Amino acid sequence: MPKHRLLVMLCTYNERENVIELIPEILQALPDADLIVVDDNSPDGTGEVVAEMSQKDGRIRLLAREGKLGLGTATLDGFRYAIENDYEYVLNMDADFSHHPRYLKAIYGCMDEADVGIGSRYVSGGGITGWSIWRHIMSRGVNFYARLLLRLKTRDNSGSFRCYRVSKLRELNLDLVRARGYAFFEEILYRCRRVGCRFLETPIVFEDRRFGSSKINWKESVIALWVIFRLGIENLLRRPV
Repeated sequence: MPKHRLLVMLCTYNERENVIELIPEILQALPDADLIVVDDNSPDGTGEVVAEMSQKDGRIRLLAREGKLGLGTATLDGFRYAIENDYEYVLNMDADFSHHPRYLKAIYGCMDEADVGIGSRYVSGGGITGWSIWRHIMSRGVNFYARLLLRLKTRDNSGSFRCYRVSKLRELNLDLVRARGYAFFEEILYRCRRVGCRFLETPIVFEDRRFGSSKINWKESVIALWVIFRLGIENLLRRPV
């Protein structure tokens, strides 16, 4: 089997209006990449739209799941697809234009020096538009908490706009990953650190979604804090990754 280089991944639930516009922009920015959409049986027909697009463009794939099983498990399924199909890199991004395709080349370019390239809101040149004060406080707090408990030196640990070296993902036991929701992104950085990954952050400006509504809520935030706390204990005990 020929070795593929880059797979771009979108995890979706009710993102039909966004993916119609987003997928062509991604493939224009990275024309040599393949793209997979991991869809949780979206009631709005996201999966059906992606399936139609895949019929017209062989770079597009759909991984249809049976229901809303969580962002973390969707991302893991995308990782497994990249591993099983011998990609060198997998680049994950949000499907709602909060992660703009203009940053794709810079994040992918990090892989010349790193095992995980991070589109970062919290390095020089990065930022956020359209957020309330509460969301800023919550995000900053979670990032500080993750750095403290998980010994992460990266500034943006809760964002999902990242590129991973697939050979390093192979070193992880993905079955041990605890988080099913948004805490996944702190957890996977922690596990990547434990297997010796090199990290590099490049600035992005995070924008508010174009269509639909945010799926983040206070319950997800509390769960994330609890998962990070448990991982911090595991880190002290040097549990396997």
